[in-house]
Amino acid sequence: MARRAFASADTVSRLDAGWRLTLTAPDAFVDPAKLAAISDWVPAHVPGTVAGALAAAGRYVPEDPTPLHDKDAWYICEVRANDPGPHALVLDGLATVAEVWWNGERVLLSDCMFLAREVAVETRDANVLAICFRALGPRLDQKGPRARWRPQLALSQGLRLIRTTLLGHMPGWCPEVHAVGPWRPISLVAPGPQIVVKRLAARLDAEGTGYLSLAFHMDGEDDAPMVICAGEKAAATRQADGDWLAELTLPGIEPWWPHTHGAPTLHDIRIEAGGQAFDLGRTGFRRIEVERGDDGNGFGLRINGVDVFCRGAVWTNADILTLPCDRDSYRPLLDLAVEAGMNMLRIGGTMAYEGPEFFALCDELGLMVWQDFQFANYDYPVADEAFSDTVRNEARQVLEGTQGNPSLAVLCGGSEIYQQGAMLGLPEARWKGPLTETLLAAISAELRPDVPYVPNSPSGGAQPFFANEGIAHYYGVGAYLRPLEDARRANVRFAAECLAFSNVPQQQTLDVHLPVKPGHDPRWKARVPRDRGAGWDFEDVSDHYLKLLYGEDPAGLRYADPGRYLDLSRAVTGEVMEATFGEWRRAASPCAGALVWTLRDLLPGAGWGVIDATGEPKPAWYALKRAFRPVQVMLTDEGTNGLAVHVINETGPAKDMILTLACLRAGRTPVVSGRRELSLNARAALEIPATDLLPAFFDVSYAYRFGPPSHDVTVARLTDPETGGTIAEAFHFPLGRSGVASPAEIEVALEGSAADGWCLRLTARSFAQSVHIADAAFQPEDDWFHLAPGADRIIALKPRAGTAREVAPQGTVTALNGGGQRTY
Repeated sequence: MARRAFASADTVSRLDAGWRLTLTAPDAFVDPAKLAAISDWVPAHVPGTVAGALAAAGRYVPEDPTPLHDKDAWYICEVRANDPGPHALVLDGLATVAEVWWNGERVLLSDCMFLAREVAVETRDANVLAICFRALGPRLDQKGPRARWRPQLALSQGLRLIRTTLLGHMPGWCPEVHAVGPWRPISLVAPGPQIVVKRLAARLDAEGTGYLSLAFHMDGEDDAPMVICAGEKAAATRQADGDWLAELTLPGIEPWWPHTHGAPTLHDIRIEAGGQAFDLGRTGFRRIEVERGDDGNGFGLRINGVDVFCRGAVWTNADILTLPCDRDSYRPLLDLAVEAGMNMLRIGGTMAYEGPEFFALCDELGLMVWQDFQFANYDYPVADEAFSDTVRNEARQVLEGTQGNPSLAVLCGGSEIYQQGAMLGLPEARWKGPLTETLLAAISAELRPDVPYVPNSPSGGAQPFFANEGIAHYYGVGAYLRPLEDARRANVRFAAECLAFSNVPQQQTLDVHLPVKPGHDPRWKARVPRDRGAGWDFEDVSDHYLKLLYGEDPAGLRYADPGRYLDLSRAVTGEVMEATFGEWRRAASPCAGALVWTLRDLLPGAGWGVIDATGEPKPAWYALKRAFRPVQVMLTDEGTNGLAVHVINETGPAKDMILTLACLRAGRTPVVSGRRELSLNARAALEIPATDLLPAFFDVSYAYRFGPPSHDVTVARLTDPETGGTIAEAFHFPLGRSGVASPAEIEVALEGSAADGWCLRLTARSFAQSVHIADAAFQPEDDWFHLAPGADRIIALKPRAGTAREVAPQGTVTALNGGGQRTY
């Protein structure tokens, strides 16, 4: 829905409180007149869901959800009006088939979860607003146009005919928590001065000049309104249709950058008219271009003239139970994404559109958003004119609501529609159609011409699911059990999703929320994601790489030593992710970006997320935090060409650094070492053969195998020449990760205070593998990291929510290669 601004905050009254909810049999009540006979009501909050209200009342368990699409849900609220008369009732989202009643009269029928609605109502001193959410189940059984293919993703084929989220309908992917209810805000808008934004476009040219174009409607104003942004102002001019148009030119404007590459600078927009001020929020000026590579077959983003390696994760939502849209729900997860060095999140076509605060926060934090329109896998009936009209309105509202948001970086017609048809053997003409090729493309070009549009994810190759052209969903390393070398061999250009594993949470999450043995306990397996109909799950995928990297049998470990099995499982997915991103981020790689599947779990357990359902980072999140550093060192094994050392500086200023390389025997004794001082330009990358850092030839990668190996760990380290602090480290294991036989030797010292902040000083006497810090009251800034001798590691400890100021850190430090437990 178009952005609006009001002269007075009193114009809009949010109808959040005072709601009650009851469930009935389908169509048991045709209107709210006889609902007074029902005594079984629970309190409800708007925006919210039926599942959320029932759970708050102790009548719904999200871990074992009961169906909600076989019932009608009635919401009722008594609304007081201080100024009776004409008002606008604005409903930002109703899931899904909903009837709205105002003072006993039906004023709206809505059948799209993703459409905001506005109806004119006449208010009295006391009013009754009732909304009936009709049972969706019977409607899913209705017949529609014949589908050309039937995907296995969701239970019901009828979902292609109804505009609602697939969340809750994908067994094995997410809990079957059905989205029902007023999931977006409801407001009553009184008459008064307001501005309706028709177009808000901010762009940046190659010379650094910003341009703001603003078209808006305003009733009852004859004098030209003034538009103000970034210290400049311009008078709007009235157009023939009565709307106002303003154009501002802003030379030398401070641009908006992804946070990994610069400051996400925003500028306020204000309109002054008739002695009143209207706040239109903030916008940023940036330029996005698609970089296709030397062969024209790639896909990458160039922001403000700089190639940006996009990395991050696929967003699920802030809470599948309530589907929240407020800043407080979004902020902790987005903060963790930024802290991990992510610069892009993808809202996939199997999820739901997020609210304005999501984009406002991404603007502020410098997070790019890849936005799929909410279409996935199905053959949608776009030839049906009523369906197409709904889609047009839905797409227009999504894009009108994000006008001016610089974080919106890619628009995509949907997820795996092309892949589904192609994998079933259909010709291209059957699976490539007007929904994503023309309808959504045209609306995107009209309303967000500054944002690249792609018709589907994946797409672009000889087959839409091939990784070597266009956009891929890359699961070679992952579900297809390919060796780590496949990340290079597949020639991935851009992975809009990748690296799906069953990522095990920290033990403290399991102790509280899932205190069962790993493996075949049904409660454990219920939280492990799987593809519907497959004879394997994503724990099997993680186990495959556990055996490959550590040489231990997962089944035997679960039987004999479940604690070690969990620790190896925690470490292995992060190790795979770090190695894969090391391949993709090197200068010679054709890959321009990759997004991990997914950011967050929907329930506590070993799900896809790198953040668990409680908001606690998993070990895999820490691995990505290391892999995504803007200033980075990486090692890749080039076989008989030895090791390659890769150094990256994505930041604005040049960086002076010292690069060291050491090959350690028994994780302790340097066999050979080298050092080089570097000055790396801004946005630059460098590849150095490891042997160039050494005084003479040395078989660093143990490729030639002349006799027994002389070392088991190689460490590359970047240090700051001024402070001596470590910037980044990388590790290579010539004998594999199972070849680290020597036990870890670590000294641990707690330093600091409650006033100045706490930290741990870790000193390694011999190499420590996957060091884990466990503290119930404090969260470490890094975890499950390798620790090599030669430089102390200072790990800051951040108090967890609810930790009292007088509480000091108290925990343990362990390493995967043994050596005992240290306490502090």
